Amino acid sequence: MDKNSISDFQKKLNDYIKEGKIPVKLFKSLESFYESYLNISLTPEQKISLDKNFSIFLDLVVEQHQNPYEFESFHKRIRSPFDYHAFGINFLRPLVDKSTSTISNIEYLEEVLSHINKKHNVIFLANHQAEADPQALSLLLEEQFPKLAEEMIFVAGDRVVTDPFAIPFSMGCNLLCIYSKRYIDKPPEKKHQKQLHNKRAMQLMSALLSEGGHCIYVAPSGGRDRRNKTGEIEIAPFDPKSIEMFYLMSKKAKHPTHFYPMTLGTYEMMPPPETIQVEIGEKRLTKRVGIHISIGSEIDMEKFPGHENTNKSVRRKCRADYIWDLVNQEYQKFPR
Repeated sequence: MDKNSISDFQKKLNDYIKEGKIPVKLFKSLESFYESYLNISLTPEQKISLDKNFSIFLDLVVEQHQNPYEFESFHKRIRSPFDYHAFGINFLRPLVDKSTSTISNIEYLEEVLSHINKKHNVIFLANHQAEADPQALSLLLEEQFPKLAEEMIFVAGDRVVTDPFAIPFSMGCNLLCIYSKRYIDKPPEKKHQKQLHNKRAMQLMSALLSEGGHCIYVAPSGGRDRRNKTGEIEIAPFDPKSIEMFYLMSKKAKHPTHFYPMTLGTYEMMPPPETIQVEIGEKRLTKRVGIHISIGSEIDMEKFPGHENTNKSVRRKCRADYIWDLVNQEYQKFPR
């Protein structure tokens, strides 16, 4: 299949737009996503597989546009009758160049597994770069830590459970679905409803921590990292209130909880829009790149630079800035 021929996926996509089954914005997003995939250097066999996967993906997206899946506050990955978990990983596999990808500080991942095996909990306080970070983590960890990646619970914002493009991938992940503060009052009339949803999600998270043996990923920034005015990728600031909330819940749990900093370098795989978009339907572009993960040593949530400050708000900000700095320091070590 050369770039000038029309694939089965493209034929199906054109048919769907003619039949009015998908809106123009979603059509353009799918089209550009497919075209960027074609720019990746793939073998003829991989291109045939790619077209098949995109055809399946298109049907899944159309289904979600017409009849959206309703996520519970705590969503467990769906593996039957259709394996959304495996589909998401294999769909994105061509984007990850494992020969140039890295995992740093593996000894801390071993430590994490030891905690979980004792029914302790682990919360990763991490940055967030690509929409497909859960799948990226699975691809990086599948050889040495497959169970950890498979069982990990991701604290997810409403975007990945309301956008038809993202829903098929989200259905394959364990998610605690929370409305981020960035979108909680959009639209204003749904703010109270979203706050109640968040309260329910936090109650479920508290129950999970009391159950023990869980590994949870949370991005305290509430969103993805973006480039600054000079074009440099910046780790988004961490929200002190978000970190405090998770810490307070952990202290009430029946099992100990350990906090670790996690740094992801996945930006180039699927860069976010240059600016934050309120409307659903962002343009997705992809590249085949090496991706990176680094785990830091366990965080002392009580002792950190500035912990002696008597002002509660200042103290919490010092902790958030300290953890952000741990993540940022590791990010600066990643290959460029």
